[in-house]
Amino acid sequence: MDAYEYSEIIKQLSTKVENIRGIIKLDDAHIRLKEIEDMQQEPTFWNDAKNASKVSQEKKRLEIAIEKLNNATTSLQDAQEYFELANSENDNETLEMLYDDISTIEEDINTLEVQMMLSGEHDSNSAIVSIHPGAGGTESQDWANMLYRMYLRWAERRGFKVEELDYQSGEEAGIKDVSFIIKGENAYGYLKVENGIHRLVRISPFDSNAKRHTSFSSVMVSPEIEDDIDIVIEDRDIRIDTYRASGAGGQHVNKTESAIRITHIETNIVVQCQNDRSQHKNKATAMKMLKSRLYEYAQELKQAKLDGVSKSDIGWGHQIRSYVLAPYQQIKDTRSNQPFSNVDAILDGDIDKVIEGVLIAQAH
Repeated sequence: MDAYEYSEIIKQLSTKVENIRGIIKLDDAHIRLKEIEDMQQEPTFWNDAKNASKVSQEKKRLEIAIEKLNNATTSLQDAQEYFELANSENDNETLEMLYDDISTIEEDINTLEVQMMLSGEHDSNSAIVSIHPGAGGTESQDWANMLYRMYLRWAERRGFKVEELDYQSGEEAGIKDVSFIIKGENAYGYLKVENGIHRLVRISPFDSNAKRHTSFSSVMVSPEIEDDIDIVIEDRDIRIDTYRASGAGGQHVNKTESAIRITHIETNIVVQCQNDRSQHKNKATAMKMLKSRLYEYAQELKQAKLDGVSKSDIGWGHQIRSYVLAPYQQIKDTRSNQPFSNVDAILDGDIDKVIEGVLIAQAH
């Protein structure tokens, strides 16, 4: 690294810090902190323990965000000042030290930028993920299974737990459907950008003529939300079907109709669960999944209204990413427009950079 490269990094990081400042909305954050402090002075504030806890957590999040932004700003200003001084005095020893230290500052600021983007109401929650293959039989079912493995490996890399809710094997290979919960801090905040259609182009392992095939699978992600979320589901709003569970589970599971499928009539949202031998437990889990999906749908509607998009255009029907394995190897997201050549690593769960690229693109 030389002085010019160092200066360019400082400029880029300064832009990032300004972006973070815009995300946090520093003036609004200080106003909100003052409001919370005034609320906490009220004698009746602590009577409602649930609300008091929620507001206190908000205060803590704001304080941490402001502190991290101030630290990043100070670190960058110090680095700039030391560099200008050392450069003017030709102090090569100090310059070398600064060149070594800037990578740590850069990493801290990049991490902070992503963290600030995960500040939505349910971003810190666990994520409920469903994968459905598109038309194309075995090809698409195998592609759905590749995506399932990618998310499992991502969860494993982060030390997150995975709970399978529903799994239906394909006839020859792959899967017909799978739903699962990834439990971990900010799982939903990261995976919410995976909502949409994922496209695969490859030489088919199922085609004896070795022709290129294009396959599609949809990924749906919603936050695992608390049971007290303000969503009311009446019996008349849904249709409940029972069926025999498929796949692993032993003779008991296959002989009884323990699996549950719930269809929300108005939105045509369908959820299903067969992970337990108890029909009652499966129904409770399926209802929780439905509430989460309906919450996500309501958020989509709200955003669509703000964006001036028609109701028919929202949902998970938009292609978001292409995975090309032949004739060349590249993964490219339509929202960040970033190409990635480390295809094998990404399909093995190394998707953080892809996701962070989308989060940054959407925030700007």
